[in-house]
Amino acid sequence: MKTSQTGWTLVEALVSLAVTTIALGTAVPGFGEARERRHLEGAAAQLETDLQMARGQAVLQNRTVRVDFRSDSGGSCYVVHNGGPGACSCDASGAAVCTGTAEALRSMGYAADRGFTLTSNAASMAFEHVRGTVTPTSTVRITGRDRAVHVVTNIMGRVRACSPSASTWGYAAC
Repeated sequence: MKTSQTGWTLVEALVSLAVTTIALGTAVPGFGEARERRHLEGAAAQLETDLQMARGQAVLQNRTVRVDFRSDSGGSCYVVHNGGPGACSCDASGAAVCTGTAEALRSMGYAADRGFTLTSNAASMAFEHVRGTVTPTSTVRITGRDRAVHVVTNIMGRVRACSPSASTWGYAAC
């Protein structure tokens, strides 16, 4: 009487394990890169949304709304508020502190260990409520290890995102 055997031999199991290990070894670095790209894109999308919200809040509240940026060795942040220039400040944890009658409407912080930095060519932007314009215009750079996204606000308060030299997939070149 002949019995049939099912299963793998030791050699077949080791070959399968070796192939799987090689496949995973080549895929893991791609996951880190994809995670960095998603964090960068998420920060850019959040900033775009908050700048558009600042413009809308200026009209809604019938008063000037500001966005102040700060960056240091601990990280970077921005705060959307309805006070004067420098009336609110923030830190890398995202906590906002305002003085006087200023009120923080939204704040975001990015610690230095997040893998990207946020820098602006303007320390503060003012969204004017009557015309819906912004002063000054600005470019906020969100820079990772090997890619960057720029969030550009024009004089009319319109916001767009682009990538220098199209280094980030999905964004037009600046």
